Amino acid sequence: MPDLFSRWISRWEHHLATRDSNRIVRPFDWGEDWLASDRNGDTRRHIADYVAQAIAQSDLFYAYNRPQDYHFDGRLLKFTSPLETRYPENNTVYADFFPAALDRRRAVLVLPQWNSDTNGHVGLCKMLNWFGINALRMSMAYHDRRMPPELERADYAVSSNIGRTIHASRQSVIDARSCLDWLEQRGFSRIAILGTSLGSCIAFITAAHDLRVKTGVFNHVSMYFSDVVWTGLATQHVRKGLAAEVTQEQLREYWKVISPAAYLHRLEGRDMRSLLIWATRDSSFLPEYSRQVIEFFRNHKLVHEEVILPCGHYTTGRFPFKLMDGLAMCRFLDHNM
Repeated sequence: MPDLFSRWISRWEHHLATRDSNRIVRPFDWGEDWLASDRNGDTRRHIADYVAQAIAQSDLFYAYNRPQDYHFDGRLLKFTSPLETRYPENNTVYADFFPAALDRRRAVLVLPQWNSDTNGHVGLCKMLNWFGINALRMSMAYHDRRMPPELERADYAVSSNIGRTIHASRQSVIDARSCLDWLEQRGFSRIAILGTSLGSCIAFITAAHDLRVKTGVFNHVSMYFSDVVWTGLATQHVRKGLAAEVTQEQLREYWKVISPAAYLHRLEGRDMRSLLIWATRDSSFLPEYSRQVIEFFRNHKLVHEEVILPCGHYTTGRFPFKLMDGLAMCRFLDHNM
C-alpha cells in the first residue's frame, strides 16, 4: 500500500508541476546592472564580493525608508515600494487585508508561493479569520498586479538573471517589512509572518531582520534558494538558462544573500516561535534540503514545531492535504500569538 500511495502521489505531483505550457528558458545574464556597486572588470569576483559584503552588512542591505504614501480603502493596501525598479508596475506594492471579526491585536503577514495570482492564499486568509486572526496578504515583487505586461509568469522574481533575482528577493523582503510597518501603525501588537515556498524564503529573511516578528510559519523550507531552483521539478527551465555558466555550488554562493542559510543564526536568542512544514514527496523543496533546516533548528535549540505532510509540493495545494496544511498553520498561530 505505501508503494502504491507513493506512486500515486508522484504521478499527481508530476502532472501538477509540469502542466503549464508557458515556461520560457531565458538567456543567462549576470545582471550586474541590478547590483548597486562598482564593477571591477571581473564579473564573477564582482558578484562574489557584492554578496559577501551584503551578507556581512545585511542590516544595511535590507534597510529602507518607510513608505509615506500608504493608501487603504478598507480592503486593499497600496504603497510605493522603497526599492525602485525599472518596471513601473512592480514599483507599487499591493496587499489585501482580511479583517477578523473580534481580535484587533493579532495580525499575520501572508506571503504566497511563486507565481501565485491574486487568489493565492485567499482561502487561507479567510481560514485565519475564522481563528480570530487578521491577515494581510502581500503580492510579492513581479507577481499578479505587479507583473510587467510582457510577462505571463513571475519570471523576473526567479530567473537565470543572477543580479535581478537577488534584487527581486531583496525588494520583497523590504516590501514585507513595510507591510509590518503598516500593521504596527494600525495598532496590531502581536504580529506574525507566514510564507509558502518562495514566500517561505522571504518570510525567513524578513523575520531574521525584523524583531517585531514573534511568530513565524514557514510552509516548505530549504536552506538555500539556489538548491530549490537547481533541483526542483518545476524550475528546470530556469536551471537550463543557468547551467551553461554556473554550477549548483557556485549558484549557492551567488544566491546565498537571498537564502535563509545566511541569516538563521540571527534567530538565536530571540523570543520567537516557528512552525516548519515540509513534505516527504516534495518535488521542488527536496526533503533532503528541508531536513537541513530542521537539523539547524534542533542543533541550535530554536523554539519550533514541525509538521510533515505525506504529499508533494504541488499536491499540498490539493484536498485533503491543503486542509491538513491550513489547519496546522492556523492552529499554530492561534496558540502562539
